[in-house]
Amino acid sequence: MNINNSYQDDTLPSWERFINGDKRQYSTRPQIVASWVRCYQACINPYDYSTHRKLDDASMSTMLLEKQEFIKIAKPFMVNLYKFVEGSGFVVALTDERGYIVEMFGDEDTLNNAMTSNFFQGALWSEQSGTNAIGTSLVMKEPIQVSGAEHYCQRLHCLTCSAAPIFDYQGKIIGILNMSGASYRSHLHTLGMVVAAAEAIMAQLNIQRKNKELSHANSWLTNIFNTMSDGVLMVNDSGIVSQLNPAAQEILNTTEQEVLGLSIDRIFGSKTVVTQRMLKNKEPYEDMEFMVNTKKNMFHCLASGEPLTNEQGKVIGGVIILRPIKQIQKLVNRYSGYCAALQFSDIVGESLEILEVIRVSSLAAVTSSSILLQGESGTGKEIFAQAIHNRSEQRNGPFVAVNCGVIPRELIGSELFGYAEGAFTGAIRGGKPGKFELASGGTLFLDEIGDMPLEQQIALLRVLQEKKVMRIGSDKVIPVSVRVICATNKNLSQAVEKGDFRQDLYYRLNVISITIPPLRNRVKDIPLLFKYFLDKIAKDRGIIYYVDPAVLTCLEKFDWPGNVRELQNVVERAVSLAESELITIAHLPIEVYAPQKVVRSQTQLSMLPSLNEHFGREQRRQLLAEAERQEILVLLSKCGGNVSVVARQLRISRNTLYRKMHLYAIQN
Repeated sequence: MNINNSYQDDTLPSWERFINGDKRQYSTRPQIVASWVRCYQACINPYDYSTHRKLDDASMSTMLLEKQEFIKIAKPFMVNLYKFVEGSGFVVALTDERGYIVEMFGDEDTLNNAMTSNFFQGALWSEQSGTNAIGTSLVMKEPIQVSGAEHYCQRLHCLTCSAAPIFDYQGKIIGILNMSGASYRSHLHTLGMVVAAAEAIMAQLNIQRKNKELSHANSWLTNIFNTMSDGVLMVNDSGIVSQLNPAAQEILNTTEQEVLGLSIDRIFGSKTVVTQRMLKNKEPYEDMEFMVNTKKNMFHCLASGEPLTNEQGKVIGGVIILRPIKQIQKLVNRYSGYCAALQFSDIVGESLEILEVIRVSSLAAVTSSSILLQGESGTGKEIFAQAIHNRSEQRNGPFVAVNCGVIPRELIGSELFGYAEGAFTGAIRGGKPGKFELASGGTLFLDEIGDMPLEQQIALLRVLQEKKVMRIGSDKVIPVSVRVICATNKNLSQAVEKGDFRQDLYYRLNVISITIPPLRNRVKDIPLLFKYFLDKIAKDRGIIYYVDPAVLTCLEKFDWPGNVRELQNVVERAVSLAESELITIAHLPIEVYAPQKVVRSQTQLSMLPSLNEHFGREQRRQLLAEAERQEILVLLSKCGGNVSVVARQLRISRNTLYRKMHLYAIQN
């Protein structure tokens, strides 16, 4: 190799002129002159022969700890680089992003050698030490070789230094790789060797970072794989199970050792064709129903499959996700409105009648027996059903309510028992689970059970006896565990006598019969219920309402054919019509505060002759007019003759009210 002394010959006169303040043009590289200018502006003494600044021990320990991974990666490349110059007095040094040496290799006499005595661990080689390869490379962010008199400080003129920056993946300098030795031994390719080594270090840092990212990603995926509630099976291109997670082991009621190496055919039976098609034709599938035969029982689940391919697009295996039907049912129940939020403590009342019903219901709740709730419409049968569910062993399961009276008779079977794909025209793809499946593990509340068609009563009885359901159009038997609570406002025993309700089903449902009393039989509870509903509305509106005592007296005298539900509606109506915080009789419906007038009008209407249609219409018109006249008179009396208030109560304008008063000859 050729030894290069051109820097020393050409640069020394330029350096002397610069130091002496001669501003003539210099025959030196612009990068070096720029560095000299920075050193001059920083008031650095070019004739300073003091030792380089050293990092204190505590800071040194901290730096080495922070840079230990960086040093570990760079060290092998530094060793290889040093092998080229070993025994020649050269040193190979690695610095941090500030210029402090963190690692170095040199001959045994490095520290005793006058030229390399400033190269030691913790020494600072920034441009504060004058122009040098390490410090100037940090400023320029580029590789550079500084030789002989190119150094700003005279004590370094004996050196040739070659340095290259090391960047992280974000382009930020994290250190400098440097090789320094006697200036007269400088080689043309020294800088190239240093640059190549620095690039190799950066490549290795990038590989290390990628490996860490892959390791973290693998750790995350492994944690997800092991903790997810869905079962996961990994199969190879032949359908052999290669891996499964703990959830899959629980679902299949088996161990990893017993399943690994098995063909997927052994698990899914006849439905394995979709997995085979996935592996052969790359066809994924989603939410296919499977009945998996485990050691102890048959497990009902949904399965989805996704093929795995290599870089060439060839299938190398697949992932199969198993979702227990019960978990899906819980989600469906959560987001479809099925909810039992009420407890026995939410039932308002202190009458002996309602307290006795609560006592019996509480005792029945902890049993597994079927319960039949009887009572008029509006008495709160579903509230009791929810309270019973929340006191029962099924309280952590779903609560599914079905009103048998509103479902068309031709659809009630599919609603209760579900249907398979293609069972009838309009059946959705994949079929649909019925309410029994959705309620499995919880409670099924069948309201208005007396309206269920006879043909469906047979199917219901079979499900209750066998605890298994078969979807319409399917031959698959699905086990269900459901607590059934029924409710009706009909007399089922009379319906049995008439042949409208099956006797065997009646006795199956009527294990524990609970009759909820009508509101007219629990007069003591009317003020409590009125206050409960009023306070609830007042809280929502942020208003405190006051009630005329006459209102409660009036309510207690009313017969309440609509029971608690009617009382709730009356409270809402009164609050909506009230113009202030005071609730009076005037805010009640006419049938509540003047029931005799309504009864009289209804009786008169029922006595209208039917032979003469024109006569009947005229009589009805007259009776309705009389009822309206009486309502206006009552309101005028209650409101002290205030026409504006009465008009608002009737929801008509004052002019309309004056016209009606004139029509009915009402004097105010």
